[in-house]
Amino acid sequence: MKILALDLGDVWTGTALSDALKMFAKPYQTVKTQALIPFLETTFKEQKISTVVVGYPKTLKGTESDQTRKIVTHKEQLEKQFPSVVWVLWDERMTSKQAQIIHNKKDDKQKVHSIAAALILETYLLYLQIHQDSFR
Repeated sequence: MKILALDLGDVWTGTALSDALKMFAKPYQTVKTQALIPFLETTFKEQKISTVVVGYPKTLKGTESDQTRKIVTHKEQLEKQFPSVVWVLWDERMTSKQAQIIHNKKDDKQKVHSIAAALILETYLLYLQIHQDSFR
């Protein structure tokens, strides 16, 4: 089973997928946030997703903002709509800035969102690997 990451935005949502072994994160697609539900329905069927990691936009001080609360509400709505999938909030601080540095092409701004999702997923996969190793 794979893990899907979401970098939820007001207009665009970046997505990234892990491989089946949950070792690598790859940018997947950037979709309009309004079209997220049909995208998720299709992706869940085609990709065999077990977990969705949602970027949790805390402030640099680690506190919640209006955007943080908006993301939590959106995640809770998605969780109710897709209860068979595990939903996880994951710290996404600075991933959008990092994605802009990685992909600074002005002709494809939407790709930045999926790169940010891949960065979120990379840190989550690393966390899983570290904690899996500590139980051996």
